[in-house]
Amino acid sequence: MGEQPIFSTRAHVFQIDPCTKKNWVPTSKHAVTVSYFYDNTRNVYRIISLDGSKAIINSTISPNMTFTKTSQKFGQWADSRANTVYGLGFSSESSLAKFAEKFAEFKEAARLAKEKSQEKMELSSSPSQESAPGDLLSPMSPESINGTDDERVPPATPQHAEPRAEPSHNALPFSHSSSNINKHWEAELAALKGNNAKLTTALLESTANVKQWKQQLGAYQEEAKWLHKRVTELECVSGQTTVIKSQKTELHQTIEELESALRAKEEELESLKEEVQSANEFHPQKDSLTRKLQDTESMNQALEARLSDLEQRLQSNQQEREAFRKSLRSLLQLLDGKLFELTELRDALGKLIESS
Repeated sequence: MGEQPIFSTRAHVFQIDPCTKKNWVPTSKHAVTVSYFYDNTRNVYRIISLDGSKAIINSTISPNMTFTKTSQKFGQWADSRANTVYGLGFSSESSLAKFAEKFAEFKEAARLAKEKSQEKMELSSSPSQESAPGDLLSPMSPESINGTDDERVPPATPQHAEPRAEPSHNALPFSHSSSNINKHWEAELAALKGNNAKLTTALLESTANVKQWKQQLGAYQEEAKWLHKRVTELECVSGQTTVIKSQKTELHQTIEELESALRAKEEELESLKEEVQSANEFHPQKDSLTRKLQDTESMNQALEARLSDLEQRLQSNQQEREAFRKSLRSLLQLLDGKLFELTELRDALGKLIESS
């Protein structure tokens, strides 16, 4: 069935500088998709990331690997096969924690798979050892213990060996993955193109700041190069040892300060990019809230119009009721007069009847 993606996230990808082994070199201009893959045919786990059509991470997880959190949103791990160190910058602490949790889980799964492979090899080699006693004197080769080339852990690289910046050639090319993986990455590429189009406007707004940081970074780098050159020249000069040593110490301190300032500027640049990305994510919410506010205002105006109409009706009803009350009072007064006249008439009639 080939390799299948089992977990994906987005992060900025870095690699350690192969020359200095100290500074981080970004391998992606923006956040890219980083995925865990499982190859059930070889029973191995890999971390793969693409920037366009280029594989910038192709790392097979082995039991001796360790994922280290160096800050709240940054983590790294060393790949001895590729002879490099990978770094990932996440947009949130939860994304970093989830990636580290999956790394530990798949590392343990790789360890268990390796132990099972070793047990199978030991069981399969025990009959041959009984039939050939002379083989007991020779240890098993790394090939018989670790299985395939991709599962073997290479010997420790000596310190004087030249660093390799590219991933190991033992890893399978990503272009030979199954059609399902190709479809998955095509969807990821389409999503990346859409996100790039959305981020273009936001990145243009921060171009001035980015250019300023780049200019400062270039100035610091030029100054650092000049200081390194100056240190080399001072080391070549003989005599005045005390003065040269003091100057060298001061220059080294200045270089360290400039390097720390460079790292701080790089971190500020990364945080600026993350803020631009997060601000771009809030634009749809802002538009929906604006529409809701407009709808609420229109409903409020309609309610105010109804309230004004009801107030006018109430006022007219009150006026009609007051006029009705006045007419009732006048009618009652008229009735009282008529009743009084009828009473007088009855009394007069009663007197006439009595006199007759």
